[in-house]
Amino acid sequence: MGFEPRLPVKLSPRFSVEKAHMMQLQLSKLVIREDQLPEAINYVAGVDVAYAKGVSVGVAAVLDFNSLSPVESRVARLKTRFPYIPTLLSFREIPPAYSAIKKLQTQPDVFLIDGQGFAHPYRLGFATHLGLAIDRPTIGVAKSLLCGKVEPVGDYGWSPLTDRGEIIGAEVVTKPGTKPIYVSVGHRVSLRRAIDIVRSCARTYRIPEPVRRAHVIAGEEKRK
Repeated sequence: MGFEPRLPVKLSPRFSVEKAHMMQLQLSKLVIREDQLPEAINYVAGVDVAYAKGVSVGVAAVLDFNSLSPVESRVARLKTRFPYIPTLLSFREIPPAYSAIKKLQTQPDVFLIDGQGFAHPYRLGFATHLGLAIDRPTIGVAKSLLCGKVEPVGDYGWSPLTDRGEIIGAEVVTKPGTKPIYVSVGHRVSLRRAIDIVRSCARTYRIPEPVRRAHVIAGEEKRK
């Protein structure tokens, strides 16, 4: 499988895309797609990563779940050590994201990740991989479709996303007249609960506020 890195990052000659995909498939078997988070959520975090001049900027922004008001945000800057390779973005984004999350004083009940979760060709997008790394409930919130096909809208107001006969996520319209977003399980949460949480966090904008907040901060830090 060929790829063209977007940054001049050198990988070890021993690195293999095929072996990385095999590892993803193995790790995906550890993903818990059942609810292991509190019934009453107090804090929700958004996570995003931006890039500038060989530096990866990880952001974790914590919001009050009920009011969506900012509680805390942390930023981590690391040298980018992995190139852009489609389907392997988590290898590039976990180090800065993990470093930002480690700095948090407030412990979120669930993390909304700017990226794919289980809706991934190897069932291990950024949200699932990060969820396993931190062993916390995570949800993938993606702006575009990576794999699978969208089924007709069901009675619940969202469209199942299927791949090879398996439901891997959902196409969700958070605001009438806007493009949909793609929600999938990260870790330790069910798809239905993930959709409900994302909808609860998307009150003013199409993108849920925790993810939007992290994205805004990441953009500000990138411009610095």
